Amino acid sequence: MICLMCKGRLIDKLTTFMVDIENSIIIIKNVPSQVCDQCGEISYTHDVSRQIERIVNSLRSSITEIAVVSYPGEAA
Repeated sequence: MICLMCKGRLIDKLTTFMVDIENSIIIIKNVPSQVCDQCGEISYTHDVSRQIERIVNSLRSSITEIAVVSYPGEAA
């Protein structure tokens, strides 16, 4: 696959996704991603994006300041 930003080559890697929502930080480790070998841009498949959204929504109301979780089904 080709990077939309710089046209570099995308490589499958596990990355860490982080979002700051309403004064809380959610970190999801070991997320299946495509990373550009030229510019480092990270992209996700539609299924992975939907799973990230589900994880964030499930943690949104239950955390106080920070939550660190592993992506389901991936080795830590």
